[in-house]
Amino acid sequence: MASGSDRNPIIIGGLPSQVPDFDPEETQEWLDSLDAAVDERGRERARYLMLRLIERAREKRVAVPEMRSTDYVNTIATKDEPFFPGNEEIERKILNATRWNAAVMVSRAQRPGIGVGGHIATFASSASLYDVGFNHFFRGKDEGDGGDQIFFQGHASPGVYARAYLLDRLSEQQLDAFRQEKSKAPYGLSSYPHPRLMPDFWEFPTVSMGLGPLGAIYQARMNRYMEHRGIADTSKSHVWAYLGDGEMDEPESLGQLSLAAREGLDNLTFVVNCNLQRLDGPVRGNGKIIQELESQFRGAGWNVIKLIWDRSWDPLLAQDRDGTLVNKMNSTPDGQFQTYATESGSYIREHFFGDDHRLRAMVEGMTDDQLLHLGRGGHDHKKVYAAYKAALEHKGQPTVILAQTVKGWTLGPNFEGRNATHQMKKLTVDDLKHFRDRLHIPIADKDLEGGAPPYYHPGRDSEEIQYMHDRRKGLGGFVPTRVVRAKPLQLPDDKAYSTAKKGSGQQSIATTMAFVRILKDLMRDKEIGKRFVPIAPDEYRTFGMDAFFPSAKIYNPLGQQYESVDRQLLLAYKESPTGQMLHDGITEAGCTASLIAAGSAYATHGEPLIPVYVFYSMFGFQRTGDQFWQMADQLARGFVLGATAGRTTLTGEGLQHADGHSQLLASTNPACVAYDPAYGFEIAHIVKDGLRRMYGENAEDVFYYLTVYNEPIQHPAEPENVDVEGILKGVHLFKRGEAGTIPAQILASGVAVPWAVEAQRILAQEWNVKADVWSATSWNELRREAVDVEEHNLLHPEEEQRVPYVTQKLSGAEGPFVAVSDWMRSVPDQISRWVPGRYQSLGADGFGFADTRGAARRFFHIDAQSIVLGVLTELAKDGKIDRSALKQAIDRYQLLDVAAADPGPEGGDA
Repeated sequence: MASGSDRNPIIIGGLPSQVPDFDPEETQEWLDSLDAAVDERGRERARYLMLRLIERAREKRVAVPEMRSTDYVNTIATKDEPFFPGNEEIERKILNATRWNAAVMVSRAQRPGIGVGGHIATFASSASLYDVGFNHFFRGKDEGDGGDQIFFQGHASPGVYARAYLLDRLSEQQLDAFRQEKSKAPYGLSSYPHPRLMPDFWEFPTVSMGLGPLGAIYQARMNRYMEHRGIADTSKSHVWAYLGDGEMDEPESLGQLSLAAREGLDNLTFVVNCNLQRLDGPVRGNGKIIQELESQFRGAGWNVIKLIWDRSWDPLLAQDRDGTLVNKMNSTPDGQFQTYATESGSYIREHFFGDDHRLRAMVEGMTDDQLLHLGRGGHDHKKVYAAYKAALEHKGQPTVILAQTVKGWTLGPNFEGRNATHQMKKLTVDDLKHFRDRLHIPIADKDLEGGAPPYYHPGRDSEEIQYMHDRRKGLGGFVPTRVVRAKPLQLPDDKAYSTAKKGSGQQSIATTMAFVRILKDLMRDKEIGKRFVPIAPDEYRTFGMDAFFPSAKIYNPLGQQYESVDRQLLLAYKESPTGQMLHDGITEAGCTASLIAAGSAYATHGEPLIPVYVFYSMFGFQRTGDQFWQMADQLARGFVLGATAGRTTLTGEGLQHADGHSQLLASTNPACVAYDPAYGFEIAHIVKDGLRRMYGENAEDVFYYLTVYNEPIQHPAEPENVDVEGILKGVHLFKRGEAGTIPAQILASGVAVPWAVEAQRILAQEWNVKADVWSATSWNELRREAVDVEEHNLLHPEEEQRVPYVTQKLSGAEGPFVAVSDWMRSVPDQISRWVPGRYQSLGADGFGFADTRGAARRFFHIDAQSIVLGVLTELAKDGKIDRSALKQAIDRYQLLDVAAADPGPEGGDA
């Protein structure tokens, strides 16, 4: 098999239908041989011969089509299994203790007065899969590198805690604080893998199902990216993702398999725990999920290892000369296998082996108890070890191991294989006794009958615990562990931002382009330039970032093996194995996964990367909001650019591109620092502060979200004595009113600031109103600070009461206050209660549509003339002008006629 670096399968499979037969006689001889095999030995023998020929052809590197589905047996034959280097007896004792403590921890968390529960059946099914990894494969970080990256299945977290308890990483007090993070602080354990809640323990949040597999693919890809660019040596790191078979129904689980195959990510292994059950029923009752997944992964170009049966089946399969047993395995649906896991040995004899005399004869010497204990491969340490070893040794492709297990395994007849087992949290006394006996745990009956069941620890000097420590020492330390080794970056001085602060002169540019110019200068910085990771979903040219192609280049591990159609252009498309830009195609989910992997590299590998993810604003928080929550949980850092923002700015694209609410969605994410800047000088200060907060001394676990627009405007130079604090905290006075005598205040953000300035001119010239224009760079940050102030005041009534920043800032301004933006009104309404005066907002509520910018803004009544009306309306309420002025304004500006509006500026994709 070719290595990942030179593997580029343009044709993956297919029959040579257009290739002429140059030797028909030889072809006929082969066909006659096949006919003879069928006639003389039967179809099953002929099938076996064909499969062996295909296998040999692949060994000889003959390009024959891969089979999409193979027999329902283990991929690795018994004769090909490697030597098992561990002590299976000791490992079984360790696993039994882990199983017991995991179940007891959840059961104790369900005790009266607590009742927070937990899940035990998932780990019960996957315990052996994890145990072999812990004992023989998972690399820690003690060698100074990133070790392995392991995406643990979220519902299996009790087992990981239970193992950590045996290793003295967690105490009994901590186990008893499972899911009680605040009431039992500082001992509380999070319900699932949550790095933000346990930042020294967990690395990857995975319980939002589907995001684990997606994140693992892009983590493996990011490892290669960092190695190819010379940022970190990740050659020893392997990415393991533990997934559920039901989880694979999530579109994110399978959506990017082709990327992993295309880039030959042989540093990636999926382990799919196929216990055949979802949360409360079969995954494929009438089908076979392992066969289905095998076909999907093979079709995507992955190496597939099926781990279905344990060693107790080996003698039976060795007798299966005519394929009767394999045929029975192939034709039995998952729902029936689930039933076999809950029934007696006599039931299995009658229903699985009983309908064919050859099968009955095969097991006539076996007792019902022996039939009952014919097991699943995912519970067999030796066979799991063989699968893992084969996965690591396979080159050129990612590997998926499809391991069949029983949900609730060893927990007893009330749990094993039952549809309700996922929701069962507490073991009865009888359940505990059965479980104890099954695991040979030395705990007396009286200790199970007198309240909460006890934990079991064999003793720090026991051979089991010493074995565990020896194995982890040999593999580089404890897993999971999150370590932050990254040092603060040496950040650029003000010179890097000077271009943006000068403004655009007579040129009109969009705020997207203003940001891109800043980014281009930062990427030239000798200290941090190489650490920027631009990311876009097939839209670099739209955002004006094609200027980066010649120098930064687009990352492709295979380089560019073709002549680009635009190769003669100055800004030609250019791919390179050392490329800096990630051009992930039309997949916001994939881009966000790249963002998270890059943004957490400071912890994963001790090398900070600065991701800059630029996308169509509508397709960020709306489409991939769950991943932004994952990003917050993973403590990832970086810049997120919602380009083409606003409900009326990208007007030609219509409803599903018209973003008027992403800022509101961003406000729900506690780790997201969101801004809606109007001009380049504001962006410069925001970016500079973002780099300081995320990559300087005392770095914070936040990420920055900037909404930028595609409408070309003239950017003023940075004012003298610019209010940097106001820009960063969320509002600053941009332009004082210079004419008129009736005071008013206009607050605007983003693309609306120029409208507010125009409204200021009209109000002064036509209505004698002196309006100040404030640029509200962040409605969200203003609200967040005000909420914090109120919380402090609530809990400290005896202290001097604090005043929110927005109240302080606007306290000297004489209202009324009118807020306007290209967002729905609830975005600026976030600060309404803290504005010291009459407050009204204008916004683009409702669905967007395709039209001119001017028409759209007139429709939503947020254009300059509508702002004028809004200010006059509030002044009339205060009795400062006559109400008749309102009808005059409506008629003068034809505010009820959308077609009367000036169409506004055209163009400006970037």
